[in-house]
This record gives sequence, structure tokens and C-alpha cells, in this order.
Amino acid sequence: MSRRSESAPAEAPGPGRLPRRLVQLYAGLALYGASSALLVEAGLGLEPWNVLHQGLAELTGLTIGVVSIIVGAAVLLLWIPLRQRPGLGTVSNVFVVGIAMDGTLALVPDAHALAVRIPLLVAGIVLNGVATGLYISASFGPGPRDGLMTGLHRRTGRSVRLVRTVLEVAVVATGFALGGTVGVGTVLYAVAIGPLAQLFLRVFAARPAPAGSAVVATGRPERAILPG
Repeated sequence: MSRRSESAPAEAPGPGRLPRRLVQLYAGLALYGASSALLVEAGLGLEPWNVLHQGLAELTGLTIGVVSIIVGAAVLLLWIPLRQRPGLGTVSNVFVVGIAMDGTLALVPDAHALAVRIPLLVAGIVLNGVATGLYISASFGPGPRDGLMTGLHRRTGRSVRLVRTVLEVAVVATGFALGGTVGVGTVLYAVAIGPLAQLFLRVFAARPAPAGSAVVATGRPERAILPG
């Protein structure tokens, strides 16, 4: 990558695209919660943070969606010493994902047959990639867990890869110890979510504003830290 491409700010979507970006944001967050619920119903392994959420739900008797909201709010508090600034997408992420997850779990019947659980797993992973592309490309700020990773990266000087790995190993181990589901779905999610998210980031990325319009520079969606 050239030095110019590293330093030059990307053009942000123009003000006229705000309605589309809002739709993308909330559709993406709702779909993210719904897709996570499908992974819960499949029972073949969850994405890292939801392993923790499910384990805490087993421990406390709360729903996994409520636990997701509580954990998201707690993680957001950790942004304060890291001097991270939340956006609309950050705060919305805390609430919308958990509500959508509980709502979907209430509507989808329990699946017992493997012939049903495997398609639920695949659908959950693919839709999670779609959801990630939608809400990240809306450019309203990272989710609380993503911001924790980037904040720790800046404060410690460690690579994003290392910080993410340490955090996700810690939450998976803790969640598993509390009763969260780790399995083939966890591995498949880890392998597939990066390529899927990058694909749908390109599909849903807002086009740059016309030359000469007044815009505020933001980071490129393609360089966003993908959620775990």
C-alpha cells in the first residue's frame, strides 16, 4: 500500500445518504441479533462473545439477549479509560442486537434434528456476515467489543491481531467454563466470518459523496475491525 493511500482520508457518505445509512445500521444490527439467535438454536457452537453471553445466561437465569446488553454496556464503560468515543452505532449496538436476539429466539421453534440444526448453523453464519457488512458500512461507529479491541491496541501498542486473539480466547474459555456452547460452529464461524464480512462490506458500502460536497472524513469500512 502506498504512503499516500495510508495517510489520505477516505471520503465519507454525503448528508443526503443519511437515511440509507440509518436503515443499513438498524437493519444490520437487527439481523446480527437474529443471526446469532439462529446459531444458539443450532446448538453446534457460538461465536466467541456469545459463548460468554450464553454461559452468563446459564449462571444468572437471564436471557442471552439481556446478558448481551449488560455485557455490552459494561464493555462500553471500559472505553472511558481508553479514551474511545462512541458513535450512534456503538450505543445502538448494545441494545438492538440483544433485543433482536431474544425476539428471534422467542419466535423460532426449538430444533432437535441434526438435519435442521446444520442449515440453521450455516444460515446463521452467512446472515451474520450480511449483517456485519450492513452495519459497519453504515459508518456510525464500531460496536463496543470492537472498540475495546482497538482501544487496547492503541494503549498497549500490541497488534490488533494479538489483542483480539487474547480477548476472544479469554471470553470463549470463560463462557465455556460457565456452560456456553463451543463446537464445530465456533470454528466454522471463525474461519468464514472474515471473508463473508469483507464481501458484504463491498456490497453495502455507501458510494463517496460527489466532489465538492461538504463531508466529514471517516475511516474506510473495509478496514474496520470485524466483530467476533
